[in-house]
Parts: sequence; C-alpha cells; structure tokens
Amino acid sequence: MKKILLIHLLLIFPIILFAQSKEITGTVVVGATLNHNELNTIKEELFLKDFKYLTPANSAKQTKIHPTPKVWNWQQIDDFISLAQKHDLQVRLHGPISPQASKWAKEDYRTPKELDQIMTEFATAFAMRFNNEPTIKWMDVVNETILANGKWFGPKKGTDKWENPWLKMGLDENGYPLYILKAFEIATKHATNIKLVYNQNAGMQTEMWEKLKETILYIRSKGYRVDGIGWQAHIGLSPTTKALKENTDLELKKLSKLIDWAHQNDLEFHVTELDYFIDDLTQLKKGLKNQATFYQKLVKLLQEKTKSGVVTLNLWDIGERTKKGKKGAFQSIYDSKFQPTPSYTIIKNINK
Repeated sequence: MKKILLIHLLLIFPIILFAQSKEITGTVVVGATLNHNELNTIKEELFLKDFKYLTPANSAKQTKIHPTPKVWNWQQIDDFISLAQKHDLQVRLHGPISPQASKWAKEDYRTPKELDQIMTEFATAFAMRFNNEPTIKWMDVVNETILANGKWFGPKKGTDKWENPWLKMGLDENGYPLYILKAFEIATKHATNIKLVYNQNAGMQTEMWEKLKETILYIRSKGYRVDGIGWQAHIGLSPTTKALKENTDLELKKLSKLIDWAHQNDLEFHVTELDYFIDDLTQLKKGLKNQATFYQKLVKLLQEKTKSGVVTLNLWDIGERTKKGKKGAFQSIYDSKFQPTPSYTIIKNINK
C-alpha cells in the first residue's frame, strides 16, 4: 500500500501548488549556536564577529519554554530574539516536536489523547508567538523521528532523556505518525512567514533517509508545507556517524545525492548541528587536523550544491564541548582557550 502511495505521490508531486519555488543563493548560509548562558560572554563576542545566522541552541525547546504543566517561560528565547534584532541576525528556531520533550510529557501514564493536547498546545503557541518576528527565517518542526534502521523512534519506560513520547499518539491509515502530520499541519497554519524544516540525526543510513523522503512527500500530499531537510552532523557522536570519519568520501557521496534529492523537490538543505568528536585528547593536534580535512571536503560539497538550491551550515557550538560521562570532546572552530582551530579558516572562507 505504501509503495503504491509513494509512486502516486512522485507522479503528482511536480504539480502540487504549495511546492516552494527555489531560492538559489549562490552562497552557503553559515552560522552557529549559542547557549543562553553564553550571552554576554566571549562566545557571543566571537559569534558576532563571524556570523549572521543564529540558532539559540536549546532555548526554544519544550523543556525550557514549558517545563511543567502550568509553567510557560519564554524569557530565554526572547533574549535571543532581542540579540537578533540588535545585530540583524537570521534565526533558526530549534524548538521542534521531538525527543527533547519536557519530562512531565514523557510520563508513562500519558494517554494518546493527553499527548495530542500537550503537543497541540505547545506547537500552536510556539508558531503563533514567532510567526511575525522578522528575524526568524526557519524553524525545526520535528526532529529525530526515525532510527538509523528506518524504524520510527518511539517512547521508552520512565522519562529517559532520549526517547520520543509522541509516537504513542498512533499512526494513520497508511502507517505515518499522527504527531508528525499534526505538527506540520499546525506549523503550516500558524507559521506562514517561517520556513519549515524536517530535522533528522544520525549518519547517511539509506533506510533512514528513504523513510524521511517518503514521509516528506506524504506530508505534502496532505496539503502541509515542508520547506527544508535538516541533518544533525555530529561527526563521531555515535556508531551511526563514525562512518563519516572512517569512509568520508563514500559517505559524502551519499550526502551529495541526498542534497540533490532535496533540491529536485524544492527543499532547502540545512546542515544543522556540525561538530567533530575527538575521543583521544592526548592526540588532539592530530584529531584537529583530521577534523579540518573532513570540514574541507564537506565545505567543497556544500559550495557545489549552492548552484541548485539553498544550503546552510550551522556549527553546534563554536568552542570545545565535553559530554557528561563521555571521554573526549566535540571540537568546533575554537579550542578550549578560544584560539582558532585549523577548521576556523575553512569555515571563515567558505564563501570566498
């Protein structure tokens, strides 16, 4: 049934009226994240020196905005909007319906009806609050919906940090999660001035990306808008992204084909969370050199793809980032002492 439906979608898709026209920039839109506690610090200073595209890290997620059933707190994200207004920044809101849900929403006793109400209230309030803010150009509508093996990512017992409670809302008659369809329905209705991104993590696993492509076409067949694909490029974070370090050329060919598909279907392509994990910090110099080699190849690919559509690149943090309970550290374009790493020049000169 799903294969027949997908073939039908591919046949009718070119004439769908809500498909977005391509906005070819000729340049890679480059930016980075800041955490709220990094405002008015050296990180903000370094960010403003180099970037005009901002993602407010975790400050737009449900965990920050709606931390308990009766509490709504927009202060952190409002602080970022003020920064964007002051410095004429473009913003992508990383506040999706995703595993990064508030703990109270993840309680095992939540019924599908309760989850529907919780999700609808948050997604609607979020879209309506920011729709008329000129600095906001993009928003992630959903995030981390599919596992590397192509299966839907769902809930776990307890309130595990990385679980997706929304799948409990159920599937429609064709096997697609109701929460994904509802999230894009709400965003299409209430975020008319913002481009809508379907964000995904992991590496270049074929099963996962084929499921995502199929899902985007299905969302559009319902009359809902999807403007871009996002890819969280945490290189070396997990087994799913280690292949990008070990078989870079092969994996980047897969990425190239994915971007081609996006542009052929009037979708922007966003690299949303780029960093590079180095597990052995005693070999930091060697690791940073390997990082620079990878970044150079990635940048070359992204530059080429600007000929066919919109491409953006977002660094997840601009400095060294450690992860609790994990040896090693994620590297960006500045080291732990805020000195430029070898990757700095590559990112700085991306559009030269």
